[in-house]
Amino acid sequence: MSEKIVEDKLTEDNDPVTFTFAGVLEGLRQTLSVALSVFIYGLVLGVLAGQAGLSPLEVFLMSGLVFAGSSQFAALGLWVAPLPILTIILTTVVVNLRHLLMGAAVRPWMGGLKSWQAYTSLFFLSDESWALTMGQFAKGKRNGAFLMGSGLALFVAWTSAGVVGRTLGSVVQDPAKWGLDFAFTAVFLVLVTGMWKGRRSILPWAVAAAVAVAAAYAFPGTKWYIILGALAGSVVGAWANDS
Repeated sequence: MSEKIVEDKLTEDNDPVTFTFAGVLEGLRQTLSVALSVFIYGLVLGVLAGQAGLSPLEVFLMSGLVFAGSSQFAALGLWVAPLPILTIILTTVVVNLRHLLMGAAVRPWMGGLKSWQAYTSLFFLSDESWALTMGQFAKGKRNGAFLMGSGLALFVAWTSAGVVGRTLGSVVQDPAKWGLDFAFTAVFLVLVTGMWKGRRSILPWAVAAAVAVAAAYAFPGTKWYIILGALAGSVVGAWANDS
């Protein structure tokens, strides 16, 4: 790599991060298509929540306060009487540990913002908004408000879909019959494709997948494969970038 390329790269990485209303709007705009898919599988959550006995208000509060689809689906899978509160809490914590990794990934850019800007944006952090925001940073764009705009779009889609799915649960009793269950997978396939960086992505992704599958067999009935796979892929990716 020539000295000129290195110098340009350092300059690009050190560009100041801004936080503007235009960034919020850009995040909203670029997330609309993903938000539609999130709304679709949010309907599935609402249907399942209704079958578990939650009211529309409870579904809204669950989605609005937790705002983490994977852990909400996991919690509903454990929703039986008497309610295993400790098990649900531990499962939710394990599933959501990946947010620590995502937060660490955006730290180089969000760390320079005011506290209210950074922490408000991070409240809306999700897998989708994180992936889209990292894509923006990878392109050299430095508007931290993109994460807030993207997260807001997904937040509205997710919370409203849960309530709608709960209300219409009697009509859509079997989400799989309508193909709604595939929306979750489709969203992440699109996000993964967008984060593809060529052959250098193969090794960390392969390691993450292998560790996740191995952990799923080693710890059946738990969600440890999520965090273990993510950690393994992150470590290998960091090593590959430094080598």
